[in-house]
Amino acid sequence: MGKAGTILSIKPPFAIPGAEIIVECEGFELDLAADCGVFANNVHCRTVAASHERVIARLPEDIEGGTVQVTLRSGSEISVPKPIVVGKMLADDMHMVANPAVDPADDSIILTRSGSRGQQLPVTLYRLEADGYLDEFPEPILNPTSVAFGRDGELFVTNRAQGEVYSVDRSGSTSIFASGLGIASGLAFDKTGVMFVGDRTGTIFRVHDFADVETFAVVEPSVAAHHLAFSPSGDLYLTAPGFASKDGIYLITPDGGVTTFHRGLGRPQGMAFDISGDMYVAACHSGRHGVVKIKADGSSSEHLVSGDNIVGLCFTRKGEMIVAASDIIYSIPCGIYGSILSH
Repeated sequence: MGKAGTILSIKPPFAIPGAEIIVECEGFELDLAADCGVFANNVHCRTVAASHERVIARLPEDIEGGTVQVTLRSGSEISVPKPIVVGKMLADDMHMVANPAVDPADDSIILTRSGSRGQQLPVTLYRLEADGYLDEFPEPILNPTSVAFGRDGELFVTNRAQGEVYSVDRSGSTSIFASGLGIASGLAFDKTGVMFVGDRTGTIFRVHDFADVETFAVVEPSVAAHHLAFSPSGDLYLTAPGFASKDGIYLITPDGGVTTFHRGLGRPQGMAFDISGDMYVAACHSGRHGVVKIKADGSSSEHLVSGDNIVGLCFTRKGEMIVAASDIIYSIPCGIYGSILSH
């Protein structure tokens, strides 16, 4: 076996640059007088903790995305490598506070540069084309928070500073669709095309049509944006991140009742679903930051993607997970498929 030992597993299986990974191993011997620890594509990772059976390390911030070969080294001895998939950077200098969204018309990705509350930036909405080109929308929306596409493929954006929802046409022109929505943050559409908006002070609004707004449910306030998402079966879910280490994820019934779907995650934020109904949520799982997978019935959860500052995610038709880590957007080829509107 040698001093480098044998890698048994790497957890979680996906990560973004700079993320913390756990290498489970056997027979690893520390050699403090020489190169020792975890290496990713032959680049030394910063060691967080190490023992004979486990090494916790951080991937380099500048590591290239793709399949990365991880090895253990102790002096001149190197273990047999095991792979981990690392996200590829698609865009930076953003300011995401919720999920990105895939345009059903052309598979481009809608991104935001939200800014602090009340801060008007010259450009706040972007379209990341399939070829990697980043287009600016011509009309800025103040503090864009959530972005989502309606049943007809039209883009909608919440403005948390003024409690409004804007519609955005293909040319980028904007118009107010609904107002009086408090600190409008979360945004989602049901199967019939009805809009739901989360006010972070605790109200979920139902918007039937232009300016036709009613209170649908009342939930606990959040210290950050409320996040809303519908599952493939048509159930509405909500996260309301707080300061607790075991926040809840909530299921809102068709009559506006609120029940706890899953509890035990730290600061859960943006959610997405795969076609089988399993949930993926940006959160902290047992002290590990990233994306957590929760079974459709809420019975179990696992840390799937490691990464700091992840606030939202979505899936593409190619089985990629698009991860928003505040100012940087990554693509992770994970082979998971979500529901995307047909158009």
